[in-house]
Amino acid sequence: MSHTPSRFRTIIPSSGHTALGATLLGGLLTGLASAPERVGRLLRGRFPMVAVTGMTGVGKSQLVDRLTRHASSEGAAAVGSAVMERRTRHSARLHGFRFLVVPGDNAATRLGALDEVFNDEPVDGVIHVVANGYATPRRTAGTTGVAAATREEQLAAELEDWTITSHRIASMAVRRHKPVWLVIAVTKTDLYPDYVDETVQYYSPGSGSPFGDKVDALRALAGGAKLYIDVLPVSSQGGDRRSAMTAKHANAMVDALATRLAQLSGHV
Repeated sequence: MSHTPSRFRTIIPSSGHTALGATLLGGLLTGLASAPERVGRLLRGRFPMVAVTGMTGVGKSQLVDRLTRHASSEGAAAVGSAVMERRTRHSARLHGFRFLVVPGDNAATRLGALDEVFNDEPVDGVIHVVANGYATPRRTAGTTGVAAATREEQLAAELEDWTITSHRIASMAVRRHKPVWLVIAVTKTDLYPDYVDETVQYYSPGSGSPFGDKVDALRALAGGAKLYIDVLPVSSQGGDRRSAMTAKHANAMVDALATRLAQLSGHV
């Protein structure tokens, strides 16, 4: 009876080899199990998560489009979004940001987005966008036509929106072991180029203004050492024939905001 050579061999290891194999296998499995967490920490360090908040019509999506060099259609920018938008900014040094643009309408989608960015998966920083009362008026969902609102009404709505958001920021900050940063982005400065400094002061802590008082209250709730606050002017427009601000000036403002974000995140 002939024997056909076999291409396979079964090796029965000794007890010492068995123990060594189990140790190596266990180490491999442990490494694989911890890999997602390590990758997550690395990603979070190089691409921190940033919530972009503010009432509807202040230009959150346009600002993030400028920061991420993303081109949106004019129609999308004019209508706004009822869902949370996600954008990513990359740099040559493999750093950047992941932006979560929270919808501004007082709807269930907005409340759900606020819960996600401040509770379910707390963000590393916040850009809160304000517009000095120049937010584009929006009609409520399901209605059409041109909305109308005075600047005073828009400022009051902006203050009410900030009250809701600031309490959520404070709640997140007190739960974190590391400081949280907040940038209040004063946008649409091309509409009031001669009053930018005064407007930035209005939104700043210690200013004594209605908004400044609420920023002071936020710092008291969160603890001054746990919350960094900056106030920066910015413009998503500029350079066209109708604008009082040059494209170079508008671009410089956006660049200054991007630089400050990098500093706050430890990228530079």
